[in-house]
Amino acid sequence: MTEYIPEDFRLSAYNYLLPEELIAQQPADRREESRLLTLHCNDGRTEFRRFAEAGAFFRPGDLLVVNNTKVFPARLLGSKAGSGGRVELLLLHFPEERQAGEAAALALIRSSKRPKPVSLLHFADDLQARVEELLPDGKVRVALLHPPETELATLLERHGQLPLPPYIRRPEGSTPEDALRYQTEYAQHVGSVAAPTAGLHFSRSLLDELEGQGVRQAAVTLHVGYGTFAPVRCEDIRQHELHKEFVQVSEETAAAVNATRAAGGRIWAVGTTTARTLEFAAAQTGRVEPTEGLCGLYIYPGWQFKAVDNLITNFHLPQSSLLFLVSALAGRKQLLAAYAEAVAQRCRFFSYGDAMAVIAKP
Repeated sequence: MTEYIPEDFRLSAYNYLLPEELIAQQPADRREESRLLTLHCNDGRTEFRRFAEAGAFFRPGDLLVVNNTKVFPARLLGSKAGSGGRVELLLLHFPEERQAGEAAALALIRSSKRPKPVSLLHFADDLQARVEELLPDGKVRVALLHPPETELATLLERHGQLPLPPYIRRPEGSTPEDALRYQTEYAQHVGSVAAPTAGLHFSRSLLDELEGQGVRQAAVTLHVGYGTFAPVRCEDIRQHELHKEFVQVSEETAAAVNATRAAGGRIWAVGTTTARTLEFAAAQTGRVEPTEGLCGLYIYPGWQFKAVDNLITNFHLPQSSLLFLVSALAGRKQLLAAYAEAVAQRCRFFSYGDAMAVIAKP
């Protein structure tokens, strides 16, 4: 007998039809010129504006919280030493220095034939990788080798490419425009292999405008890992597990969130990564606590939000853990109805696409 799974926990209930031409391949001409679909959760009402008009939904005393992680050029194109065969390495986290001139990393590898352990991969005269262990699912452990006097971050900037999602087609690799636009205006701490894309809509002028309205701003850090985008394969979504990612919430940010809530202001999380970080920091006591460590918090319908009131987000892939999180705040049926409207209105989807404001607390 097949086990009954309530609809909100059934993977197939998070599907929706999306014409391929609505998957954005380029960002809007200007950050704040993307479209904004606002969902008012109390009555299901939706409205469309330009993102530049987002300030209409904020009040003095609200707090806008962003994720200040910075994407690093995690995609390396090179060749196998000896055979010269082409190889591509996608680093799954920022490499960890083991000793001068050598850093360890977990990566995905693409090549015509998998290299053997201890073989060398050549990316530039000053950057190579030694294969240390072959792992399932196309993964490898490598040691990145570089001159001890040169920072690895500098070499990755010089020789690497931004790891754009596979649905953004760049046959020749990422472009100089991608280097600017697949990064938030406030990116500060290097460590992500994907951008917290809800933040891509905020220009410096819009942030200044919100501050002028009396909207305070604070930041957290969550280094987005490849595991965030791992497909959910179990029909009962409760059985899925998220990969852990590094998060940091400062004493200053924790105090700002708690003071805002105590004064009756609303907490606006920019992106699902910010929402997860704040909820992780509040999970033990109900108040946001200064936090640093690995976060594997998995949010899906039924989660009781302790820190986040409203959410700025992008449109997410069907059957993804990010879609589950937004459904936990907005309600699955209400969210999918809004997505259907976004498709009908020809909104642009995913990383370079348009934005959505989920207002759960008017």
